[in-house]
Amino acid sequence: MCNATEGIPHMSIPKGKIFLLQPVQFSGPCKSNKVLVEVGGIIVAPTNIQAWNDEKEKWISFANIDGLTINGGGQIDGQGSVWWNACTDKALHFHNCNGLQLSKLRHLNSPKNHISISSSNRVYISNLHIFAPEKSPNTDGIDISRSSNVSVLNTVMETGDDCIAINGGSSYIKISGIACGPGHGISIGSLGKNGAYETVEEIQVSNCSFTGTQNAARIKTWQGGSGYARKIIFERIRLINSEHPIIIDQNYDPNSLKPGSKSAVKMSDVTFRDVRGTSADEIAIDLVCSDSVGCTNIVLENIDIRSTIPGKRTYSRCNNAHGTAKETNPIVPCLSQ
Repeated sequence: MCNATEGIPHMSIPKGKIFLLQPVQFSGPCKSNKVLVEVGGIIVAPTNIQAWNDEKEKWISFANIDGLTINGGGQIDGQGSVWWNACTDKALHFHNCNGLQLSKLRHLNSPKNHISISSSNRVYISNLHIFAPEKSPNTDGIDISRSSNVSVLNTVMETGDDCIAINGGSSYIKISGIACGPGHGISIGSLGKNGAYETVEEIQVSNCSFTGTQNAARIKTWQGGSGYARKIIFERIRLINSEHPIIIDQNYDPNSLKPGSKSAVKMSDVTFRDVRGTSADEIAIDLVCSDSVGCTNIVLENIDIRSTIPGKRTYSRCNNAHGTAKETNPIVPCLSQ
């Protein structure tokens, strides 16, 4: 397919057909600046672990292919239940695929992450339905790392882990129109694991709903790491029985390092605006910043998060968080002084 020199190279999975696909990698660069893959039918992964041979990190991967479009209204079934207690990784992986467009597909039961995007620029993802059971481990919907100018729009995600995770090296990410739940919400990070230097900036998450999720809008960084997470906006967020609606955790897995670490990923210029709905936990706003570095210019505006239980109050919790809060329920004293 990559050797075609005329027209747009085209691979089709016909509607009404089911294809059993062994682990496969499509590698470029391609001679054409556009490549089309139409998935009209159903692609299924092997359920026999032995059939995967030595390839247990990726099921379907695309590398170094620019101008790749995958659509067609079909289904990708990772049949992942056999893997959920084993060591495996991504179902659909894109590395260095600039100009990627991914739309109108149903993706379910990944062995681990459903879709992984790395080292790519100008990525457009829309109108997907991603599903895995609530108790399935590590079945992230979409993971983004070391990528920029990525849009994820108008997608339904029901997963056992993060609906979307935005990891180190990512910038100019737009997330909008996501219906998440069950799952662990939309997360920035985790960043700075094992003392790593990592950065994330210019992230916009808007017009998203979270139903029965463990978290909603979350930023998580490890003690001992370095770098920064900045210029992040969560706005027009709707919550139904979300356990931790707003959470900043600058001490993610705090027992992993010795107490008193002086290093942390710097967090600044983070805004939560127009966040409304119900919380399953009494701590609806949780801003846990590190003692050594802290968080600066944290802005909360027009927040109204009430308890799922009628008549019960919600509260906020802060540690070394600095910024402003305006028209928030619950009140956030550390930002309101």
